Amino acid sequence: MLKLNTLAPCDGARKDRKRVGRGPGSGSGKTAARGHKGARARSGYSMRAGFEGGQMPLHRRLPKRGFNNIFKKEYTIISLDALNHFDNGTVVDVQALIDAGLAKANSMVKILANGELSRSLTVKVDRVSQGAKEKIEAAGGTVEV
Repeated sequence: MLKLNTLAPCDGARKDRKRVGRGPGSGSGKTAARGHKGARARSGYSMRAGFEGGQMPLHRRLPKRGFNNIFKKEYTIISLDALNHFDNGTVVDVQALIDAGLAKANSMVKILANGELSRSLTVKVDRVSQGAKEKIEAAGGTVEV
């Protein structure tokens, strides 16, 4: 019968750790399984990530590709039908979109003409596509960029 005081791990599940540097009879005395000299024999040695023993590492062997533009402006894209979330006559600016959970803080916003708009809104954002602008004005709203 299984009881808490008789619980034990299965045979072979637990293994004693290797005790190094305990004399020649142990098989890993003297150099303590570190070999003779070299960086790995020293105390405090730790191998840098990606180090391949002096061989040119993979991340340096692979060719560099492309270009990363540090001045690129990333816009949060919002579809027109997402603006139906707001009531008629509301001023929809970046802060209103952040409060509604449609955009993240400190992000620039662009409205695209995906879907239909059934509300009359005043839209004040960073960018608006031409199609979205026409649909907003057709629904009786205004656009300020």
